Amino acid sequence: MFKLLEKFILSRMPIDLFSEKIKNLYEYEWQQHLKRYKKVGINSKVAGPFIIHNPQYISIGDNFSSYYNLRLEAWDEYRGEKFNPEIIIGDNVNINTDCHIGCIDKVIIGSNVLMASRTYISDHSHGEITKEALLLPPSARKLVSKGPVIIKDNVWIGEGTCILPGVTIGENSIVGANAVVTKDVPPNTVVGGIPAKVLKTL
Repeated sequence: MFKLLEKFILSRMPIDLFSEKIKNLYEYEWQQHLKRYKKVGINSKVAGPFIIHNPQYISIGDNFSSYYNLRLEAWDEYRGEKFNPEIIIGDNVNINTDCHIGCIDKVIIGSNVLMASRTYISDHSHGEITKEALLLPPSARKLVSKGPVIIKDNVWIGEGTCILPGVTIGENSIVGANAVVTKDVPPNTVVGGIPAKVLKTL
């Protein structure tokens, strides 16, 4: 990547031609990754740059798309402890920029889900809130899951949303921008706030 940047600077290559070369480079990287996933459906693509950790635990349906800076992380080991992660993404899922999904247990995203930029979804945290855990720096604490995250079909997730462990979001629901979802969301509802609460039933 740095050699390509250096070549651009020295050659005074037009920016649109350079951008096309970068795009092709990330497209090649995505195609190489496809061989390592548990499953990837047809017409599915990810714009680079992206970070995919342990794609062998990740299943993606048809017509999936993501803009740049996607992080999909399935952790099967941390500080000597083993996990069995599984990330399952349905059909027709669209994810905007700078989204991060982290998993040690299970994250299931249904079909026809739309995520705005900077969405964060995690089924785990660094350590429990105990006296013993607090004696350690956060990065040295064990990973702990309170349960899977399940996002059902036709959910719309707003900008800057955090969806935390053990949460199920019901069908056809809308999560407002910058919400922090700590509890289950009923189907056909609009939720928002910190922590997220039901604002309207659809």
